[in-house]
Amino acid sequence: MRRRIVFGVAAALVCVVLLGLGTWQVERRAWKLDLIARVDARVHAPTVPAPGPADWARVGPDDAYRHVRLSGSFLHDRETLVQAVTERGGGFWVLTPLRRPDGSLVLVNRGFVPGENRDPARRAAGQAAGEATVTGLLRLTEPKGAFLRSNDPKDGRWYSRDVAAIAAARGLSDVAPYFVDADAAPNPGGLPVGGLTVIAFPNNHLVYAITWYGMALMLAGAVVYVLRGARRQDGVSKGRTPFGG
Repeated sequence: MRRRIVFGVAAALVCVVLLGLGTWQVERRAWKLDLIARVDARVHAPTVPAPGPADWARVGPDDAYRHVRLSGSFLHDRETLVQAVTERGGGFWVLTPLRRPDGSLVLVNRGFVPGENRDPARRAAGQAAGEATVTGLLRLTEPKGAFLRSNDPKDGRWYSRDVAAIAAARGLSDVAPYFVDADAAPNPGGLPVGGLTVIAFPNNHLVYAITWYGMALMLAGAVVYVLRGARRQDGVSKGRTPFGG
């Protein structure tokens, strides 16, 4: 009897944990759907000026993917190539500082170039000088690196768009704490190719919730089956006589 009680209590605790995990996934799903809705609203909202130095301290997650506009002059000699894999294949993002009229800098992801065009000389038409206006999506910095790949500023290997690290490596100051993904407006010569931002938030929480709830249900069923079997066995044992009659 004691073993059954211990078994039942342990199984009940495991069921509670599984139900808790399922409920957590339901809550996560609600949060994810709200996040997707808010990001979608920002992406399709009217374009607004990119935050200036006075607003940098307040830039946060609620600004990610906001449609912004900014003007200034590109510092093409300070561009940084960040490895990228896009619908066009493998290559690089071209991150170029844009100096605004107030002297502040914003890193602009001008778009994608294939590996054979990583040398600016092979896309010279796209390195136009003079005043430029950029519209695109505000993106939050991507510190440290990508999955299993750390940025290596010393050797110029970049796997994520880490604004602070890139600014330090390029000797830039007064740089915005965000970068801007340029839209699909064509650049002279066709490169870089903008407008390739992928906005996707994995949302498998419902599947996970069903899995956890299903495991809890199966465990409960298994416990009931085992305990009923044990009870029947007890009944059989009690009904026996010393002579088996």
